[in-house]
Amino acid sequence: MKKGKTYMDKLMENKEFRKRFDKEYQNLCIGEQIARIRHQAHLTQAVLAKRIDTTKSAISRYESADYTGYSLPLLKRVAKACGADLRIMFVAKRTRNVSRSARL
Repeated sequence: MKKGKTYMDKLMENKEFRKRFDKEYQNLCIGEQIARIRHQAHLTQAVLAKRIDTTKSAISRYESADYTGYSLPLLKRVAKACGADLRIMFVAKRTRNVSRSARL
């Protein structure tokens, strides 16, 4: 049985929409990963902020999907403060038939 296209599938066919979506999705993933590693290290936002010499509100911004100012030095400081390694991967662009989950 052939699966019909969802509304999201149709939106993703639009090149400009897909480009904006991918950028927002990337920011969401980075913020979520910062929050996850902080929780795994059993740190509050305030404690992490103190360890990387910033404010609790800055940590809150970093964990937000709306934040776009990530830098490599910032991510390295967060990883070190949480006792984690930072790994960055390059992933080949997907073809039309590859799902989003396969890219993560």
